[in-house]
Amino acid sequence: MFVIIGIVTVTGCVLGDYMAMGGKLGVLNQPFELVIIGGAGVGAFVIANPMRTIKKAMSGLGAIFKGAKYKKEDYLELLTMQYQVFKLIKQKGALAVEQHVENPHDSTLFQAFPKFHADHHALDFMCDYLRMITMGTDNPHEMESLIDQELELHHHVEHEASHALTILAEGFPGLGIVAAVLGVIKTMGSISEPPEVLGGLIAAALVGTFLGILLCYGYVAPMAGAVKAIREEEHTYFLCMKAGLLAHLSGYAPAISVEFARKALTDHNRPSFSEVEEACEGLPPV
Repeated sequence: MFVIIGIVTVTGCVLGDYMAMGGKLGVLNQPFELVIIGGAGVGAFVIANPMRTIKKAMSGLGAIFKGAKYKKEDYLELLTMQYQVFKLIKQKGALAVEQHVENPHDSTLFQAFPKFHADHHALDFMCDYLRMITMGTDNPHEMESLIDQELELHHHVEHEASHALTILAEGFPGLGIVAAVLGVIKTMGSISEPPEVLGGLIAAALVGTFLGILLCYGYVAPMAGAVKAIREEEHTYFLCMKAGLLAHLSGYAPAISVEFARKALTDHNRPSFSEVEEACEGLPPV
């Protein structure tokens, strides 16, 4: 919703003020200039990036219209899932979760938390480290180092899309100049035309520079920033699991481990202590 409001505001302010100054919208209707800038920009984007980055960029652009992937209730579910897992390990030993981590998609333990269970990346992340615990890993410092390496790599991959979109945005002003220069070349080829014709040709050429700058600073660069912000926020979902796992390995009780995980969340997504406590009390016995 806010993205649409922003797009409408940018477009309305630019075109509205232009018309208020007496400008005519018909002059800005230069489809060939737009094809030169947009087409060349998309082509350069394809040249510069592998298919996985292109797909992530398209997915990121869709995400800014839908909003963040995880909401407060999803983080509450994640915390209660961790509580249930840690409680099972404390009561029955690490091997009690082995059957669940080896076949997580059919696990009744994880199926009780549908949003987490449907997120294959998060499910695999949690199960990989739980599997290491069942195999005897009990050093929280070594585990932290390993998790940090994986999260750093994941973080880098997720930021490829926003970086690629930023590079695309930065290229639009230059491509606008290309379109403008081509327009000037066309104008020079018609130098014998009367002033009113030349004026229209020059105006059309300058539209290229205008479109390039507007596409960069009015639309694509802000969208790239929004994609980066969304990926940063989604990263906290995994930081929450990291905090819980490390607290559990350090020997804390399930409720304390979950509190460590809760503290890893940002304020607007963090459930209160009482909300987590109430949700955990409502869980079935392990």
